[in-house]
Amino acid sequence: MKDHIAPPVLRPVRGAAHCAIATLALAGAAWAVRAGWQIQLAAAGQPLSGPPDQGGGRHRTLTALENAYHLVSALGDVATLLCAFAFLAWLWRVRDNARTLSGQRPRYAWPWVYAGWIVPLANLWIPRGIVADIHRVSAPGERLPHVVNWWWGLWLVGSLGGAGLYAGTTDAVIARVYTNAPPLLVIDAAVVAAAVAGIFVVRALTSVQQKYLR
Repeated sequence: MKDHIAPPVLRPVRGAAHCAIATLALAGAAWAVRAGWQIQLAAAGQPLSGPPDQGGGRHRTLTALENAYHLVSALGDVATLLCAFAFLAWLWRVRDNARTLSGQRPRYAWPWVYAGWIVPLANLWIPRGIVADIHRVSAPGERLPHVVNWWWGLWLVGSLGGAGLYAGTTDAVIARVYTNAPPLLVIDAAVVAAAVAGIFVVRALTSVQQKYLR
């Protein structure tokens, strides 16, 4: 009698994928709302009293629109943080499944799942590399979905550009909106588009692993 070889035991991914997709949609919506408020600020124009931060530790009273932008910005930051947690939780799970399927160590060690997003220079390619490696193992012989490259390119535009334009306090961002809003709106659009593309990335990788789970 032939020996029965048990199939690899994979971790469920559907729940983690749903959380990642929901928070990606939430973060994308939050950044779209942020962009809408920036358009309103730019249209209203800077008050005659100047920017919110007057220099020398002095701040003028904020307008109603500026106060609302502070709230919108804070909520957007919370949504982005939730999205990061949910996306990394999903990425960790599909990475574990890919390791189970291949029986080999992943190309990138586990600390890079987190550090790859923040270590300078490494953050230009490692997160995409982790996603590509997971797909290669989960769907051998299949081409990497084009949406992965779109997602990563848009993310780089949003994150690298945003690192400079969104540096400093919210009042500093408001001052930039008054003087030169278009670059900020380009960054906002890239982040929103990256969130949408990220949803398709999550769906694509989850779908190929669901075949094994069935």
